[in-house]
Amino acid sequence: MRKRSLPTNNRHVRNQRLPERKFTRAGILWTILSTILYIVCFPLNPLILTGIVETSSHPVLFALGWVFWTIGMVFVMAPIVMFPRWGGVPKGKSFVHTTQLVDSGLYSLVRHPQYLGGILAIFITTMLFYPHWLFVILGVLGTTTLYMSCKEEEAYLIKQFGDEYRRYIKKVTRMNILVGFVRMLRRMVARRRNS
Repeated sequence: MRKRSLPTNNRHVRNQRLPERKFTRAGILWTILSTILYIVCFPLNPLILTGIVETSSHPVLFALGWVFWTIGMVFVMAPIVMFPRWGGVPKGKSFVHTTQLVDSGLYSLVRHPQYLGGILAIFITTMLFYPHWLFVILGVLGTTTLYMSCKEEEAYLIKQFGDEYRRYIKKVTRMNILVGFVRMLRRMVARRRNS
């Protein structure tokens, strides 16, 4: 993977004061719903462990669940490594305090890999581990709440990064990894043709 150098003329400098984060009612609602659904749909599922829901296990689906869980966890954990390296995070601050837009690595595939990782590692994995209609319904609800949370997050990111983020939106899909791969391959082919 090509290492992205940080621009020297970037208007987002390390000491930049981030826009104040105001939580909307909708944002708070999506956060509460997501948290509840995370707990109810966690792969070590409380509904299954307590015997409230009974389901049979299918070895192929269970193995596939581990694949989705692993991919999802890579997507969830990668920003913790990527942001301090490429996001201009001030020394001593949490990885979420980026001052520069990260658009390489997983962020060249999808704009919200952590949300996508949560969907894969929690909701899809749970449906595969425990094939039951209840987990399908909860998975759809959980995916919807995370998608709505992404929209709330993007409003904040547009305030933080402005036109740079608007251009990024046009270039990289929100969470559709298949479209993300196709777009990334097209960019790679275009770069090779131009060089």
